[in-house]
Amino acid sequence: MEIRNVVIVGAGLMGKGIAQVFSSRGDLHISIYDVKDADVLGAIRENMKQLEKHGILKASEVEERMGRMSFTADFDAPCFAEADFIEEAVFEDMQLKQDLFKQLEEKCRKDTIFATNSSVMSPTEIAAKITHKERLVGTHFWNPAHLIPLVEVVKSNYTSDEVAQVTLKLLEKAGKVPVLCKKDVPGFIGNRLQHALWREAFYLLENDIADADTIDKAVKYSFGLRLPQLGPMENTDMVGVDLVYNIHEYLFKYLDASQKSSPVLQKLKDQGALGFKTDGKGVRQWTPEQIAKSRSDLNEYLIKMIYKK
Repeated sequence: MEIRNVVIVGAGLMGKGIAQVFSSRGDLHISIYDVKDADVLGAIRENMKQLEKHGILKASEVEERMGRMSFTADFDAPCFAEADFIEEAVFEDMQLKQDLFKQLEEKCRKDTIFATNSSVMSPTEIAAKITHKERLVGTHFWNPAHLIPLVEVVKSNYTSDEVAQVTLKLLEKAGKVPVLCKKDVPGFIGNRLQHALWREAFYLLENDIADADTIDKAVKYSFGLRLPQLGPMENTDMVGVDLVYNIHEYLFKYLDASQKSSPVLQKLKDQGALGFKTDGKGVRQWTPEQIAKSRSDLNEYLIKMIYKK
């Protein structure tokens, strides 16, 4: 199946980033839908200007890519009937996603592929209200979507092999690194790995083994440095399966195995100390300047690491 017309439903942070990703393909037209237009295209242009500043995009390329995108707030717009591929990027609410796809099924062709962008929600459950469940696949873009290469393509209990393969190919041609999650499991691949680390990190914090700043430094200045180059499976073969086996035999019985969130998180949540969005009051305390620097430094780091600029 050839993909020519892509529709992004939901123009929040992730939706805008995903639209920017697909705009790298000269053979695609991207329609962006949202209930309101908060200068969506202008925000995407600003993201591209950052890449232009670093010499990753030329000014002419920015204009070419902007020319491949259009915005509509009309849910009856013709782009839905013409869509080959629809990427949903609305708020993480199960009923909202289910109802949206039910409505889209009435507007789209039977062979239109439906992709749902979610970091944790089951694509099997999201597909519950549509008839052609085999057409829906999970696509977990990582934030910021226009910079992080990985996209997890998640097969639901119904997703056809063809739909999964077309989606993998589409994302690869758009410059992403797509990986296939063969089973619909909570957290998919990346978040299961990430939050296994976070569970242990909060165990260290709540038991006063180390403070928050120390825990972050321990990750950032040790194994965190080599993770972009050396994943756990490759690392196992490098140091030796026997060594890893012996470490696990000794260590695993001491690791946290909690089935609930950390009491530290519960306490902070109850206090309304939610991090950057609550005046910097969270696990650590942040000034407005530190918050702005953290966000900016992340994008700058990703650009340097990915594009060598």
